[in-house]
Amino acid sequence: MASVTVVSPQGKKVTERELAPEVFDAKVSVPLMHQVVVAGAAAARRGTHKVKTRGDVSGGGKKPWRQKGTGRARQGSTRAPQWTGGGVVHGPQPRDHSMRVNKKMKRGALRSALTDAVRSDKLVVLDDLSFDGPKTKEAGALLDRVGIRQGRILVVVPRPTADGAVEKSFRNIEGVRVTYAGALAVYEVLAADKILLTSRALDVLEGTKEAAAPETDGALASGEEPTADVASVPSDAGAAAEADADEDVAPEDQEVGE
Repeated sequence: MASVTVVSPQGKKVTERELAPEVFDAKVSVPLMHQVVVAGAAAARRGTHKVKTRGDVSGGGKKPWRQKGTGRARQGSTRAPQWTGGGVVHGPQPRDHSMRVNKKMKRGALRSALTDAVRSDKLVVLDDLSFDGPKTKEAGALLDRVGIRQGRILVVVPRPTADGAVEKSFRNIEGVRVTYAGALAVYEVLAADKILLTSRALDVLEGTKEAAAPETDGALASGEEPTADVASVPSDAGAAAEADADEDVAPEDQEVGE
């Protein structure tokens, strides 16, 4: 079973953590990763490219010269493709470049990329990552302490922070990209030279119970009231509510009903 060293923001070893084999010790399929990466790049294309055909170019309605008797080749329009300023033949037209890739293929490709990252010694796990505010200098010093300042660095956090301090601290450092565990892409994992994850981001990738625990910057911290699930309300509560409604009926209404 693969394992990784968990370090503190000061660069000191905290513990040794075993990685989930179904995520970080899976079969590496290069063709599958290639297919998913190509599909992702194709989906990012807007597909608004368009050239003008001979029917789109203005002008050219008059025959340049008569059909016979001039000694020259017959021509019907000055907007034909062989003319300068004419239309384009077989040029790109607006279309959808997206390719169909199902969820099972995406998950398999991500497992392959993460497994390759572990075997390539690209993972660095922090026990905690937080800043009092946007501090680019502190973020750079943190990367120096853990020894991953050079190359393309991918910082993975479990979810967007409440004040955006982590994202803002890293975004001005060249070669550093911040993403979230739930939106981790195969291309980002393959393109990075080093991947800096937090322990909670690792929990999200492995799908452990710790990942489902609410954080302090969630709905309760923002002042929102938690919404109760209707399906979780016991049936006894509904019966009690009906009984209370019957008690609230006015006496004169009861007499009329009788």
